[in-house]
Amino acid sequence: MELLYVISRKKEGDRMLKRAMVVSGLVLSLAACGGGEESSGGESNGGGGEVDTAAAEETFQQSCASCHGGDLSGGAGPALENVGSDLSEEEIRTKIEEGGGGMPANLIEGEKADNVAAWLAEKK
Repeated sequence: MELLYVISRKKEGDRMLKRAMVVSGLVLSLAACGGGEESSGGESNGGGGEVDTAAAEETFQQSCASCHGGDLSGGAGPALENVGSDLSEEEIRTKIEEGGGGMPANLIEGEKADNVAAWLAEKK
């Protein structure tokens, strides 16, 4: 009878060890996914400011993609894939504010316009 008790305790111990190993593995996996500094997707734009990439992409998709293409490849409006090679952040911001060449002025304004201009200026 004691042998059965020892065997059942060993199996229970093995199960607990397996569970502990699985939980440890999951914790390590989740820790590896996180890590680093917390960020909202911001990146330095080289001009000293921060670009909230996720917010800029969302604003672009909502307000600009119908003409400039969701992938910046153009359409009714010009392609913007490499716009940062041709225009500075300030020039892009001015274009957003003033429009021209078929583009309406102020489709996006304020901080959103600043963020999109900075994001587009990185496209080189």
